[in-house]
Amino acid sequence: MAKAPLGQQVEVSSPQKSVNHIDLGLAGMTCATCASRIEKKLNRLPGASATVNFATEKASVSFDPDLLSAGDLLEAVASIGYGAQVIDDAELSDAPEAAPGPVALDPIKSLRDRVILSATLSLPVLVLSMVPSFEFRNWQWLSFALASPVVIWGGLPFHKAAWANIRHLAFSMDTLISMGSLAAYGWSVYALFFSRAGDSGFKMTFSFTGAIDHMHPDIYLETASIVVAVILFGRYLEARGKRRSGRAISDLAAGGSGAVLLLEANGSTTVANVRTLKVGDRFVVRAGDKIGTDGVVEEGTANVDLALLTGEAIPRRLAVGDAVVGGSVDLDGRLVVRATRVGSDTALAQLAKLVSEAQAKKAAVQHLVDRISGIFVPAVILISVTTLLVRIAIGDGAQMAFTAAVAVLIIACPCAMGLATPMAILVGTGRAAQLGILIRGPEALESAERIDTVVVDKTGTLTTGTMEIEMVYVASGVTQDELLGAAASAESGT
Repeated sequence: MAKAPLGQQVEVSSPQKSVNHIDLGLAGMTCATCASRIEKKLNRLPGASATVNFATEKASVSFDPDLLSAGDLLEAVASIGYGAQVIDDAELSDAPEAAPGPVALDPIKSLRDRVILSATLSLPVLVLSMVPSFEFRNWQWLSFALASPVVIWGGLPFHKAAWANIRHLAFSMDTLISMGSLAAYGWSVYALFFSRAGDSGFKMTFSFTGAIDHMHPDIYLETASIVVAVILFGRYLEARGKRRSGRAISDLAAGGSGAVLLLEANGSTTVANVRTLKVGDRFVVRAGDKIGTDGVVEEGTANVDLALLTGEAIPRRLAVGDAVVGGSVDLDGRLVVRATRVGSDTALAQLAKLVSEAQAKKAAVQHLVDRISGIFVPAVILISVTTLLVRIAIGDGAQMAFTAAVAVLIIACPCAMGLATPMAILVGTGRAAQLGILIRGPEALESAERIDTVVVDKTGTLTTGTMEIEMVYVASGVTQDELLGAAASAESGT
């Protein structure tokens, strides 16, 4: 993504009034509460109307250019601790190849490394803490050594995000994760260094009634480390889902294969990247190839599979003068095509844009979830503090009161409420696009549950639409290799 000029102006109700629309790529969001904060901040700006989608990490903003500029929107997002960049439509399909340079750190790989290390170190801590027969002398100090890197290094993304939010007097799910894990870890450190929990013969106590021996303080290293490991694993799965869906949209926008046979003026052909094609360029499409971009047939005839766009399994016969669509498949002939639309102007790129817009839209239930998420974290923190004070007031003691308060924070940490709906739309629409199904928005998904009958107009729609050779019959006097060689020569036009 790169900063780009504002989008095309679209006339609204008054002829003298115009509105600009841009998409912002957002950085630093970790939960639905973050998305809700950014959306509220943008919507408070005069003349702005914004929708922020956590799953796609994008904001769709319409604004009055007489009152605001793109810079004002970026500054508003930055003022509450998040990053933003303007997304150019061209990035969907015709961005140039990356220039050689230092290899950037893959965020998913970094997250995966944290998950592996955290899981490897925290599982022994869990076993030692939960199985008394495994608790050898000074086991708790080994658990302390194993849990410390998990809480400090593994949980560093949560701690950084929580601190950034606190600096802006805000809260997010990271606040709960950071507070819960650090509270459990901090109590354990206190118990190890300043109480009998550090004795060499210390063992954890267990009770079916929840009673606590005040003379025998427990430690919660397994809680602090396992919570970090589990939530990191959830974040890793979430990041992979986003990447797979993003690739599905990129593949849809790219349409044809990555390379085309560019036809030179002297009649020779050279292999070129489809991204480098310009309007007016002529390229050769052989049988079995995908057509690189939208264009017009100048030479040859062929049956072309347009199922990607039309859903029809029956190919269409194209000849000189007919229009072709990038991403369709040449089944049986050699074509020379002159490019008429390239990059983000192609039909497939426009379809990819529609799918991307569908992913950014919010279902009705998501608007409710966003409102709840905005008050969820402060409410949980308030309930946790209230639990601590009430348990102390009724005489349960500091350790039991602390345990109950931390339990409130830990249980609330995963909170998939704000993630489930946008991630379902993100992954679902991306996978559907790969299968040739374009979903215009969440309204279609919400209404789909009321469908009780599906009518299919013809049997061909239910097939894969891909012809396959079952068997080759060879006449006497001709070998199969000779026959296949002649067919290949005819397809290539040689």
